[in-house]
Amino acid sequence: MEYTFTLKYQLSADDCNLDEIVERLGAAGCDDALIGIARPGNIALEFTREALIAEDALRSALADVRTCIESAKFIEAAPNFVGLTEAAELAKSTENN
Repeated sequence: MEYTFTLKYQLSADDCNLDEIVERLGAAGCDDALIGIARPGNIALEFTREALIAEDALRSALADVRTCIESAKFIEAAPNFVGLTEAAELAKSTENN
């Protein structure tokens, strides 16, 4: 099944070169995401990802982003395929792997 969702992050002051971030995201397998900058220092990624269940799609996207923007702080996932608490737990679990 295909899931569309958005992940929002706050970028660190040390890691705000957007061209470089876009290159790293593509290299990390996030070529299924549209990248947007609404406010300076923040990034939003709208994914369209294949998975059996929404949680798997969300988990894999969180892990992919974490590998190439390690300093980014996870802010929000939308729409609410999982609750906010579960999204935070998923984000933490990808940080620990």
